[in-house]
Amino acid sequence: MRESEARGVKLPPDMVEAARVTGIREMFLLRYLELQNSSWPLSFLMQHCAMLRNRMLADPSFLFKVGTEIVIDSCCATFAEVQKRGKDFWAEFELYAADLLVGVVVDIALVGMLAPYARIGKPSISKGLLGQIQRASSALPSSVFEAERPGCKFSVMQRIATYFYKGALYGSVGFGCGIVGQGIANMIMNAKRSIKKSEDDIPVPPLLQSAALWGFFLAVSSNTRYQIINGLESVVEASVVAKRVPLVAMAFTVGVRFGNNIYGGMQFIDWAKRSGVQ
Repeated sequence: MRESEARGVKLPPDMVEAARVTGIREMFLLRYLELQNSSWPLSFLMQHCAMLRNRMLADPSFLFKVGTEIVIDSCCATFAEVQKRGKDFWAEFELYAADLLVGVVVDIALVGMLAPYARIGKPSISKGLLGQIQRASSALPSSVFEAERPGCKFSVMQRIATYFYKGALYGSVGFGCGIVGQGIANMIMNAKRSIKKSEDDIPVPPLLQSAALWGFFLAVSSNTRYQIINGLESVVEASVVAKRVPLVAMAFTVGVRFGNNIYGGMQFIDWAKRSGVQ
């Protein structure tokens, strides 16, 4: 409290409570004070959005990774769609737009759900079965290869459980985004056909099957690939070279995510065509 008052920064209520009850790691406190000196809207979000704040405290490059993922994924997805669909690209443009729309939302989820986060205070736990599930999930690492730190030790079984737990979360996000994205694409396709029909029109993809494909793809393929990426990034960031030259870690993030997005984009189209959805 003396440190924050000396810098003229007001701590959020949950951090004040944590400081009184359990304490706050010095590194997290200093990072928060530094982030409060950032320009708006980051300083505002640090004060009022605990989800973003806790991830920024554990990994200052979190926003860089999210932004990198969105930019690279959008560009790579466009390239992959053009290559895979070929001359049918414009005839299937609605499918491409749906994939791109869902992709942006999914990118944020992919990075956010696997990102390490600062555990501030003690989370409120419900009673009964729900409380047991909350207690078990809160004890899991953010990703399979999350590095241990004071107060965060993980067993092998917890890391294995994390893979399946995150897979279930990814699958849920993929299914929900698939419903929204494919639903919008289907409405556009039906509206175009009601105005003017063409021999080049392709069949309107089934909504539930498309959403199920998105869910399965994220739970299996994306979950596996991004778990590995998180592990590789943590190794590079902990290296002596990256600590001396931060640009090394940033360049690695851009490179590994670029390659992953090219592969993932082409793989999804292959899965969609083989399953008969697109």
